[in-house]
Amino acid sequence: MKQEWWHRLTVYQIYTRSFYDSNGDGIGDFEGILQKLDYLEELGVGAIWLSPFNDSPNYDNGYDVSDYYKVIEEFGTMKKLETLIEACKKRGIVVMMDLVLNHSSHLHPWFLEARKNQNSKYHDFYIWEEGTKDQPPEGGNAFFGGNTWEWVPEVQQYYYHSFSVQQPDLNWKNPSMRKELYQMIRFWIEKGIRGFRLDAIDNIVKDGHGGNDTHAEQIHTYLREMNQNSFGTADKILTVGETGGATVPMAQKYSAPESQELSMIFQFDLMGIDGIRSGKWDPKEYNLPQLKKTFEKWQMGLAETGWNSLFWGNHDYPRAVSRFGDDREEYREKSAKMLAVLLHGMKGTPYIYQGEEIGMTNVKDLRIEDCKDIESVHFARDRRAEGWEEEKIQRYLQRNSRDHARTPMQWNAKEHAGFTQGTPWIVENKNYTEINVENCRKNPDSLFYFYKKLIALRKEKDTLVYGDFHLIEEENLRIFAYERNWKDKKLVVLCNFSDQEAQMKAKYDLTKGQILIHNDAANLEKEVWKLQPYEACMVEI
Repeated sequence: MKQEWWHRLTVYQIYTRSFYDSNGDGIGDFEGILQKLDYLEELGVGAIWLSPFNDSPNYDNGYDVSDYYKVIEEFGTMKKLETLIEACKKRGIVVMMDLVLNHSSHLHPWFLEARKNQNSKYHDFYIWEEGTKDQPPEGGNAFFGGNTWEWVPEVQQYYYHSFSVQQPDLNWKNPSMRKELYQMIRFWIEKGIRGFRLDAIDNIVKDGHGGNDTHAEQIHTYLREMNQNSFGTADKILTVGETGGATVPMAQKYSAPESQELSMIFQFDLMGIDGIRSGKWDPKEYNLPQLKKTFEKWQMGLAETGWNSLFWGNHDYPRAVSRFGDDREEYREKSAKMLAVLLHGMKGTPYIYQGEEIGMTNVKDLRIEDCKDIESVHFARDRRAEGWEEEKIQRYLQRNSRDHARTPMQWNAKEHAGFTQGTPWIVENKNYTEINVENCRKNPDSLFYFYKKLIALRKEKDTLVYGDFHLIEEENLRIFAYERNWKDKKLVVLCNFSDQEAQMKAKYDLTKGQILIHNDAANLEKEVWKLQPYEACMVEI
């Protein structure tokens, strides 16, 4: 496998709106990120992925772009962004931009012209179908609720939207539209952006029946064209595509260097394992062997061709420790360390979502009226229309809402978690007095320093970066164990996924190995691997 410059780095995702507010308006901004760069540098991350910062009316918090060449005023100015990019460059940190290319805002000048006149050149920048006001074209439900088609009386046609009515889908069949996007990407590369996350990129091809064809070969054709006309022409550009419909063969093709498409992708097999935010958000049971199989599928599938991204969550999912770990006070930090060991021991590029490194949790007793996310708001609206009781709606939001991930970053125990001196745009999690950066940095055994060590290990150990992957005792219901092998080195990772002591027969004598990282003081035994609740370790032998 060809070794790439980005294979050893760890990416930190910043949801700018909720990271740090420098001017007291309750909204995070570029200056806020600048003021916290020392923190990110200390953590050791090699790249920061910024949530969308293009100009936007914010119906979907920036994922509805009204001007691809402007930055949204509430985050700051273009000059301030340029200052941030340069400051990151001096620290050896790559700045990644979140690109929304499947759709624009309904307030983008292209769409404002498109909806006026069928003869406008911008009309064909979007997807239109004939119909009558009372009879929309064939189609299903949009991701954020309602029909995928919206009537425009000015042109007596419907436009297509995969997400909300404020997010009309772009027509990728139009070469002029594609050319505009590629030109825009080159603009941001010239500004110093060295990474791109491509939002919902496998939705850009339509199935002809009012839906998206996420398995279409044409997606690859478009991505190769994009590569050849934008980031592929520049030096050292990191790209990751959000491809929820990807299969292993598709992922290989997306991320194989010879394909000249993307560096890596986000696939969502793990994200769908428990039913979170899928369909009508109904819970789905799973066990540890199923979780192991999910990881194994992608570790083995991209072992020789392509590259994995590794993540427990992001801005679109509830908090990782509440979802996959145990956020009870007794086990929160220990289970969070266990999750970190499991993920960062695997092959691929790890992504840390802001607050994950201090163990931020879901909001306890999330109130419907506190939800800001368009998906959560529409879910409550639609379920009320179906006759659901408020208690049931609240229960589903408590488990599934994206708002859990979007509460303000918890910097200290001061008012509003030290995020702002004003009123935060979204209510903070009330556990900030205990769970915050300041407390973590005072404690050398904290989750923050644990993450710092894992990030450093990836820079040092070839086995972590390039070693092969093999499960150990895959049917064990409590212990997730695997090994990584590279040349004459072997790493063994053991993780107890339960709040009870667990054990398995030892495959190797770890007492002779070097413990690289461990979240417990218990001694490893020679013949039986006994693990305390949520104990995790990584041993080199």
